[in-house]
Amino acid sequence: MKRLLLALCLLAPLSAHAGVNLAEAPIGRTSLPWWQARFTQTLEQAKANPNAKIIWLGDSITYYWQRHGGHGYDDILPVWNHYYAPYAALDFGIIGDTTSSLIWRLDHGQVAGLHPSLTIILIGANNFGRVHWDATMTVPGIEAVVTNTRHRLPGSHIILLGVLPSIRSPWVDAQTTATNAALARHYAGNPNVTFIDVSRVLQKNGKTDASLYVDPRLTPPEPALHPNATGMARIAAFIQPEVEKYAR
Repeated sequence: MKRLLLALCLLAPLSAHAGVNLAEAPIGRTSLPWWQARFTQTLEQAKANPNAKIIWLGDSITYYWQRHGGHGYDDILPVWNHYYAPYAALDFGIIGDTTSSLIWRLDHGQVAGLHPSLTIILIGANNFGRVHWDATMTVPGIEAVVTNTRHRLPGSHIILLGVLPSIRSPWVDAQTTATNAALARHYAGNPNVTFIDVSRVLQKNGKTDASLYVDPRLTPPEPALHPNATGMARIAAFIQPEVEKYAR
């Protein structure tokens, strides 16, 4: 994984010179056995649940819907079961994925054979990680994910969530804000895509609330990135009116 990320970091400056934005290019992670196993698992879940009404597409934050750590704060699966199990929802989140990784998955059958009435996309946080793709790269990458999803699921409405706030660095904060602002402008009035910035439900007094994240409570503690059970419940409740509007 480290080698792949290093390669992407080295290629990022070259991509700008060559006119290629890696954030919107399909880049698989098939050299990682655990990643390939997880992707295969999602394909099997899709075959077993062809009537799913909702699909979540994303990275580890989406994958965390299935977390049941046994400490209360990281028991997120009950929140999923309350809000999404009634829709036979599918969770297609994979740890560490960037926009490019999700595009690759879509190109390789991630949603094949499915006809959900609603698709929820949450992607982009890892673009600001080790690959260090800024908002100018990430916005087109997220838009490419949406376009690809629309192409493959033309009957599905899309709820696009903004990149979640985190506590990593001022640079990440700036890129997150810029990305969400650009996406809000781009999808304003779009009948097929509803953009929702959920940042405020994870903030207190205008700042990201670390108490709503799993990572600071790990041993050793890590920067706040993944919302805990309370944080995920807030997100689910906040978007539920739009979910009920389109999931049927």
